[in-house]
Amino acid sequence: MELLRSLVWMDYKLAVLFAVVFPLGLLIWATVKQSEAIIRLLIIYWRVASLLAITVYLLIAAVPVGYVTSLAARILIPISLWFWVDLNEEIEDIPPKRPLKLCFSAWRWAVSIYMVAGAIAQIPSLQCAAQPKAQIITNAFCRLWLEAPWRYKEILHGGFTEGFMAFIGIAGLIIYVTYFLYFVLIRLGKQGRSAISS
Repeated sequence: MELLRSLVWMDYKLAVLFAVVFPLGLLIWATVKQSEAIIRLLIIYWRVASLLAITVYLLIAAVPVGYVTSLAARILIPISLWFWVDLNEEIEDIPPKRPLKLCFSAWRWAVSIYMVAGAIAQIPSLQCAAQPKAQIITNAFCRLWLEAPWRYKEILHGGFTEGFMAFIGIAGLIIYVTYFLYFVLIRLGKQGRSAISS
């Protein structure tokens, strides 16, 4: 169990690095360099990756659906980075020796591989999504995925109640799913795989 705990904590640390720090740095760099294609793809990435933040709030409150949203985010992030035909072509047209393109391409491959590997590794945690909250908290295996979000709450949201954290997570999930369904069912049908403009 200690090995698994170490792996779960390492996963959270890698997620901060690959899913927050690097793409934020790349977005700032792309903005300075006015690289429109990379900026647009990173904005799409941030919209999709916001599901990871929602997941943290759901898991702080031990809401079972948090295990599902965690897996869903890991699947949706690589899709969001490779799905757009026009952006992929524009990025491909950037001269290959430009440092921004090299760093962006390296990050895109690295985060995609990391997310896919993490999704596969996280499949066993889905059993926790089918348990009531009380069992999740007492189940040693399920608690492993709650420890890092609980630590995050201690550091940044110590004064807030678990109920408030659940409210933030559930409200965020409702907004996310509503926008996602609108996008998939309406906007994607009209625009196809050309990138969204806003």
